[in-house]
Amino acid sequence: MQLLRFIPIQLTIFLIVGILVGNWVHFPMYMPWIFTFICFGFLAFTFIRKKQPDSLAFGIMVGLTAFCIGILAISVSNRTTTDHYSKRDFKNLREWRLKVTAVLKPNRFSTPYIVQVQSIDQKPASGKMLLSLSNDSLKTDLAVDNELLLFSTATEIRAPLNPHQFNYKSYMAQMGIEHQLRVPRGAYLMEQGSSTLKGRAARLRNRIKKKLQEAGFKPRELSIIQALLLGERNDLSAATYNDYKNAGAVHILAVSGLHIGILLLLLQFLLRPLERLPKGKTFKLLVTVLLLWAFAFLAGMSASIVRAVSMFSFVAYALYLNRPSNTFNILALSMFFILLAFDARLLFHIGFQMSYAAVFAIIWMYPLLQKCWFPKNFILGKVWQLLSVSIAAQLGVLPISLFYFHQFPGLFFVSNLLIVPFLGIILGMGIVVIVLVLFDFLPVFLAKIYGFLIGTMNAIVSWIAKQEAFVFQNISFDEIQVLLSYLIIIALLATIAKGSFKRIASLLMLLLLFQAWVFYQHYTTTQTGTFLIAHRTGNTVFLEQAGTTLHHLTGDSTQLGTLTKDYGISERITKNSYKPVPNSFTWNGKQIVLIDSTGVYSNTLEKVDYLILTQSPKIHLERAITRLKPKMVIADGSNYNSAIPRWRATCEKEKLPFHYTGEKGAYYFEKGSN
Repeated sequence: MQLLRFIPIQLTIFLIVGILVGNWVHFPMYMPWIFTFICFGFLAFTFIRKKQPDSLAFGIMVGLTAFCIGILAISVSNRTTTDHYSKRDFKNLREWRLKVTAVLKPNRFSTPYIVQVQSIDQKPASGKMLLSLSNDSLKTDLAVDNELLLFSTATEIRAPLNPHQFNYKSYMAQMGIEHQLRVPRGAYLMEQGSSTLKGRAARLRNRIKKKLQEAGFKPRELSIIQALLLGERNDLSAATYNDYKNAGAVHILAVSGLHIGILLLLLQFLLRPLERLPKGKTFKLLVTVLLLWAFAFLAGMSASIVRAVSMFSFVAYALYLNRPSNTFNILALSMFFILLAFDARLLFHIGFQMSYAAVFAIIWMYPLLQKCWFPKNFILGKVWQLLSVSIAAQLGVLPISLFYFHQFPGLFFVSNLLIVPFLGIILGMGIVVIVLVLFDFLPVFLAKIYGFLIGTMNAIVSWIAKQEAFVFQNISFDEIQVLLSYLIIIALLATIAKGSFKRIASLLMLLLLFQAWVFYQHYTTTQTGTFLIAHRTGNTVFLEQAGTTLHHLTGDSTQLGTLTKDYGISERITKNSYKPVPNSFTWNGKQIVLIDSTGVYSNTLEKVDYLILTQSPKIHLERAITRLKPKMVIADGSNYNSAIPRWRATCEKEKLPFHYTGEKGAYYFEKGSN
């Protein structure tokens, strides 16, 4: 492949491989430093001896050096400093001084914040944590840069209690957050801390939000405006978000590469007269980059926005050079720079992956699609250009999207065709509205026109989302399929660019490998037999997987939440059945007995293997254990939390293993093949 001949792309690939290896294999901290210094030493020796930068030996050493830098970068990102709070005894009640750095979307029970630790028990400390303040009628929101003094006990962010559910613990760990503090609202002292750049941006954003509310925008329109222009999605309703997701337009709701890319094109067009000045192209580049970063400040300087603006600052430089081949080089350099300068863990962020996949795909695929067909009709040509960009972007992110979200909006091209062409107008006009509203100079007619545009976009998205037959959901997709999918896309593009027997054969071979993997996964699923008790608050749920069928033994089949969906997607389930929970049954020769709220159980049962406590039975557990002689006691999520310590103490006294699903998660009774 021609792209792999570019040195920046080679370096970035070696860096990424190093980050992946360093994340999988946890080296002692001194080893990456030693490896990197040795590689730099050999690199200098090879260059001095060969004096040929294009020699094979020098190229190998450059690749190895980039690989070691990748291992070092992820090791440094994952390492905690000597004053990090985790180096202290922090698990008991402690005095914490914290600084708010981000406000997250609230839920029904609490409002979460990301905070920076400043001290523990009046001793300086560092590190990021999650702070959850319970909601009440006297709710007072915190703001970025607020400093808090409180007494609390830090707890570890829990992993999911049921299999295949969203792993919030892993998600927060990618941001370097592993613990949280839960505090009743008002149980802290608050003061305005020292001002930071993010704090100033947050205050400006809050001021804009208040001014927009006073301008008379409807709540739904206002939430979309805040998402589009301010990177603020906390006020988006679940219904609105789902409409955009099902219409294949959810990327519009996040200030990301799409918005910055459109803004870059607008600036390129509007600032073109500057090129007539002496050194005009250079001046235009500086102004463009400055305005991009001004928009990043306006949108809150979040990690995703800073990442997108950094990437497109490099793209602006590529456009300045006006060399198509350099676009790939500079885009690769931007990735190299962001992973080293910001955080190597960004490689594992969904937004980072999708942004670069979309941009690389557009730059590579768009010219190829335009060569396939170039209509002579002007309007038809413009429509095909928009479709080409949309198809390229969707194809670039499709494997990642299927892996993370397990759905594909079949009408994505309709929503993109109807919305994206006008998104530049919506963004440009939105910036004008924000500037005018800040100076209290927004005309009523302009506010109404802009509100009408946003309302029309919402109506289009809502109509597309209702075409449920074109929304393909619950698609099982794993890491191997992601890798094979991208190899297939690359082979397909290479074949389209220049067909040859080897390229066609490679494409067909990859397609066969993909099909073979799907057949293998289906075969392994048909041979699987698993039985578990899941954790579900207020409900008893047993899941029995028999091949591609999932049997539910549950007290209330309407209170399963996303349990069935999450499990079914990951395990490739095609059929579900529902049955009531019996008082006793056997599984693979094991006797399982349930005692529910009635407290009734049979005294004639022998060889009880598992005793399940559900719905908070009022029983004398020690007496029940003496009569039934179980080998293990399990309590599920249908029980009151207050009963758990008492049952655990009884089991410890009887020297019986005790499993509570609310602490240890779902319990697997058996794993194996039928």
